[in-house]
Amino acid sequence: MNGRAPDGGTGVTAGRGQAVLGLALIAVPLLLAVAGPWFAGEPGPRGVSFTTGQGHWLGTDFTGRDVWRQVLLGGRSVVLTAVTATAVAYLVALPVALAAALTHRAWLEELLIRPLDVVLAVPSLLLLLMTAALFTPGPVGLALIVALINVPDAARIVRAAAAEAAARPAVEAMRMQGESWWRMAIGYVGRSALRTLAADAGVRLTGTLYLVATAAFLGVGVAPDAADWAVMVDHNRTGLFVQPWAVVVPAVLIVALTTGTNLLFDAGLARPGKRGKRP
Repeated sequence: MNGRAPDGGTGVTAGRGQAVLGLALIAVPLLLAVAGPWFAGEPGPRGVSFTTGQGHWLGTDFTGRDVWRQVLLGGRSVVLTAVTATAVAYLVALPVALAAALTHRAWLEELLIRPLDVVLAVPSLLLLLMTAALFTPGPVGLALIVALINVPDAARIVRAAAAEAAARPAVEAMRMQGESWWRMAIGYVGRSALRTLAADAGVRLTGTLYLVATAAFLGVGVAPDAADWAVMVDHNRTGLFVQPWAVVVPAVLIVALTTGTNLLFDAGLARPGKRGKRP
């Protein structure tokens, strides 16, 4: 026997491979989202819709605009909205979930969780359309709506992961020693649920990206002619067989970003490390 852990070499190699592939997939979309607008330049004269060549190396879109310039401008809104919505969802879900897991009062747990079940019972697309019908959201409003949609599911997953740690004798000992709620919730229970939270975060960010893209398809929170990758896919699909780059390029960027994100989170979870020893 060589003394190596059964899953040591294979697990590390697989994790590194996933990490490298994930970084490769998200590098270009993130670079375009962050730096693209700086290199977009001034809009030139519009050409004929769905043409190739004529100074446009990716052709023109449905309104005759340069596709490459739209690609450079279109990533920031998608990425920022999705990341903001995911972050806001967890900022709301984490305190609610940890409070529900740590409380000994059944009525308080019901008060915290049951309203979320009501929101969870409504299909996300229907909730998006219902909210958008009440007012016309901009990018910030769209991020808040998507965050609201994600809060119930995120809170239930975190609560389920934290409940086992909250029931350990160590938590009761911390209570008897007069430890603060934040130290118990964040320092111990929250840390015990960190792996589950990380796994959920990758899936949730992917779902949020698709929900933001769907909202853009429907014209919710985004102008119909906005420079946005999702809007480009939607509005240029009629010319897919005439000028495919206007659809294929933004669609590939969205898929690469979501797939790469999941691979990176999976790679992080695959790394061998301390599993959180129970006291």
